[in-house]
Amino acid sequence: MYPRTERTTATRTRDRMHYDRATAHALLDEAYHCALAFTSDGEPRVLPTLHVRLDDTLYLHGSTGSRPLLAARGADGLPVSVAVTHLDGLVYARSQFHHSANYRSVVAHGTARLVDDADEKARVLTALVEKVAAGRSTESRPPNRRELAETAVLALPLREVSVRMRTGGVNDEPADAELPYWAGVLPLRLTPGRPEPDAGVVAPVPAYLRPARSPWRDPVVLRGEHVVLEPLDLAHADELYAATGDPDVWRHLGDRQPTDVAGMRRIIAGYLDAQQDGEQVCWAQRCARTGAVVGTTSWYEIDPVRRSLAIGYTWLGRPWWRTGVNTEAKLLLLTRAFEELDAVRVVWHTDIRNERSQRAIERLGATREGVLRHHRQRLDGSWRDTVQYSMLAPEWPDARARLRPAVSA
Repeated sequence: MYPRTERTTATRTRDRMHYDRATAHALLDEAYHCALAFTSDGEPRVLPTLHVRLDDTLYLHGSTGSRPLLAARGADGLPVSVAVTHLDGLVYARSQFHHSANYRSVVAHGTARLVDDADEKARVLTALVEKVAAGRSTESRPPNRRELAETAVLALPLREVSVRMRTGGVNDEPADAELPYWAGVLPLRLTPGRPEPDAGVVAPVPAYLRPARSPWRDPVVLRGEHVVLEPLDLAHADELYAATGDPDVWRHLGDRQPTDVAGMRRIIAGYLDAQQDGEQVCWAQRCARTGAVVGTTSWYEIDPVRRSLAIGYTWLGRPWWRTGVNTEAKLLLLTRAFEELDAVRVVWHTDIRNERSQRAIERLGATREGVLRHHRQRLDGSWRDTVQYSMLAPEWPDARARLRPAVSA
């Protein structure tokens, strides 16, 4: 526990105050930035900055030319206050006076010192990068001598620290309970979006930037003799555009054939948006022999409760038609679905006009269930009748026995 001091003792709503060391550390670690308050030339200043906690010291990132870093060069250090706040919800009361917010906050007071030791400074800067993503320090260039000289770090011992929280619901006056106004809590949370690569980036999005997912929604790498399925990424756009330039590839697809790489990137971005929302799991198909990206495939209509999914959004460059690539890709997806996820049902949908696709699905051992009339609208505005196929778990062993020799042939 941190000791209570005059500066950390509340004058009102004391029940919201906490001094637990572990709680304070957790809240500091969860936040990426803080507000650093100090006095400069007799005037109050507040500076937003990055921080990282190592043991019971809070380190603050800055520039060697900034006001707090210049002031901290003295032997006495710099008196500061640091605040971190997590806003968890907005509380709507029946009365305006009782509107509030749910939050978790930490305030630390003390005297910060400038970090002069080179080893300590290097350790802190590495920790800052690792806080952004574990493993990132080994996948980025470390600072050079000039950059180190332009970067300063303040160290604040965590000795005078308080935590303040507000949780729960509405605290209206009893007399207001019958008022005809909506009251309640709107939860808020900080969530990552889809990573947006810089121009020219060809490396795939690293694993630590992909959200943790249910195994049903995780595009794990699947390896076969002819094809490797890897998580689809915007970095695949150039190769996919080159591989799928034949108009026949796009004849029955829901997207128009892209006219340039930018168009391909837009198609992939749409798939990845659906994946971000949990509606789709997307793979790029890479030829195991040449290493070339040759197509893509996906899961959709994913239902872990009913243990079912659909396979589709599959397009493959024409040179790889009637090779082992497509059949083995389906074998890999079916094996994961039935044997690793214990699925009971896998579904395919295809345009009733696409007879080639229907024959390919039937060769997998799927059963035609029927036709969904006017199921989707085609790009030309006409309504598509969709043929639906399925494979059930009891049918999978026989299908697997037929597919494996076909793939090896």
